[in-house]
Amino acid sequence: MSTVTTALVQPAEGQLHRNIDWRGAFWVASGVPALVLFSIGGIAGTTGTLAFAIWIVSMIMGFLQSFTYAEIAGLFPNKSGGASIYGATAWLRYSKFIAPLSVWCNWFAWSPVLSLGCSIAAAYILNALAPLPVFSETSPEVAAYIAAHVGTAPADAIAAVTAAATPAIRTWSLWSHTLGPVSFTFNSTFFIGAVLMLIIFSIQHRGILGTANVQKYIGLLVIIPMLIVGVVPIFTGQINWANFSPLVPLAAAYAPEPGAWNIAGWTLVLGGMFIAAWSTYGFETAVCYTSEFKNPGTDTFKAIFYSGLLCMLLFILVPFTFQGVLGLNGMLATPIVDGSGVADALAGMVGGGNLIHSLLVMLMILALVLCIMTAMAGSSRTLYQGSVDGWLPRYLSHVNEHGAPTRAMWTDLVFNLIVLAIASADATSFFFILAVSNCGYIIFNFLNLNAGWIHRIDNGHIARPWKAPSWLLGVGAIFAYVNAIFMGAGAKVWNPMALWAGLITAALIIPVFCFRHYIQDKGKFPDHMLADLGMTSSDLKVRKAGMLPYLTLVAGVVVMLLANWLFVI
Repeated sequence: MSTVTTALVQPAEGQLHRNIDWRGAFWVASGVPALVLFSIGGIAGTTGTLAFAIWIVSMIMGFLQSFTYAEIAGLFPNKSGGASIYGATAWLRYSKFIAPLSVWCNWFAWSPVLSLGCSIAAAYILNALAPLPVFSETSPEVAAYIAAHVGTAPADAIAAVTAAATPAIRTWSLWSHTLGPVSFTFNSTFFIGAVLMLIIFSIQHRGILGTANVQKYIGLLVIIPMLIVGVVPIFTGQINWANFSPLVPLAAAYAPEPGAWNIAGWTLVLGGMFIAAWSTYGFETAVCYTSEFKNPGTDTFKAIFYSGLLCMLLFILVPFTFQGVLGLNGMLATPIVDGSGVADALAGMVGGGNLIHSLLVMLMILALVLCIMTAMAGSSRTLYQGSVDGWLPRYLSHVNEHGAPTRAMWTDLVFNLIVLAIASADATSFFFILAVSNCGYIIFNFLNLNAGWIHRIDNGHIARPWKAPSWLLGVGAIFAYVNAIFMGAGAKVWNPMALWAGLITAALIIPVFCFRHYIQDKGKFPDHMLADLGMTSSDLKVRKAGMLPYLTLVAGVVVMLLANWLFVI
């Protein structure tokens, strides 16, 4: 077997800079554990006492899948953008259109982290600066209202008094509207979120080294409190083991009654696995920075492996403690389900009075900022490398003097301002965006888990800095179909239109790619696209895998559609 060794290309002006080692990528990816804050309430609301198990199984799947990504990333020491870029090259021999689908789906899966994270962080800030008033039947205000409005029920009186005492900033909106399955609004949450987004953009403008240095300190401020929140209740005896039983699905989402292991129950469970994947698989972003590593041969595997270990710890520990302390009824509370009260709940687990409570809430806001920074760094490099390699429009190839892909970052920013207006409207719109973006993420994972064995067949002669055991590649390929089941069965749990909206969004790459490839590039790919593999465009005619990639795609579509047909609520 021959071996091809690829030389490292040193960055020229207008290219990304080799400034970091695996530790830098680790800190850039350290925002991934904070993704648990996005959907911990939603998963608890749909899966009940099974929620902790959903996180454990999903995290184990994500960790095992990451070894495939570690291998294929090592093939491309001169590219950035993540596994979607590296896997796209495997599919290129078999279809010009499947390859860019990988890149596109990865981007629209990761990019909404900016808007969704900013909407939650803005809600936390509003809770801190303008908290909602809390009244009970014994409150003097409620008693006075009932006295002034004889015959009013206590519940109605509480609602009326609460509405009157709610700070105006929480209900103010410049403009709101409903469009199809979602609503959008330009309210205080939107504007606070937009300011956060611009602050994060300014940090990323300094390039990957500056981003990694900032995230190292924010990461320490975030990871340590998350560990404290996860560990303290265990040692203080706050865990109620009765909160983990009975281990059956809910009878209906967001209702405390236990159900059964029937079709409806399994559908809710698969819905939980579907949305958990968006968070637990996310540490694969650690390999987005291959062309910015000083030594990609060793840094690539270390970055994704140690990021995976960190996520394994926090994604298992935090949901376990969360459920053990709050119980089913606590997890189904509205502020937990919509995410606005998750930071309060986590902070309340460690006690310590108002000062410690406020400090931990602010640190949870920093956690969200950290994961937003992670998402902007990774998704912008996917856009950048997709443009450099001929998948996406040329204007995205620009970088500034610090080696930051600023045009890709501006594109991310503008897109997410639109999504932020939707996410700020209500919990239904928030989870619709989350489910649609996760459809893209599952498609990306399906294509790239199979790219591992396709690269082995077609590019087996290329030297691999780290080579995964063959059985792990096989496990990854099997998990690709398991993920297709999650998508087909589970997306509908979050919104009846989520699956179809996700497929339509994925299809939007076709006109985008056609514009770049056939209009801008006249049907030819850039010469450097295949340089890491020692190939030219003429070598793409050799397809050693034969019909297997096509059969894989057909089987994936069939599995997804069958799951969608079989599993119903």
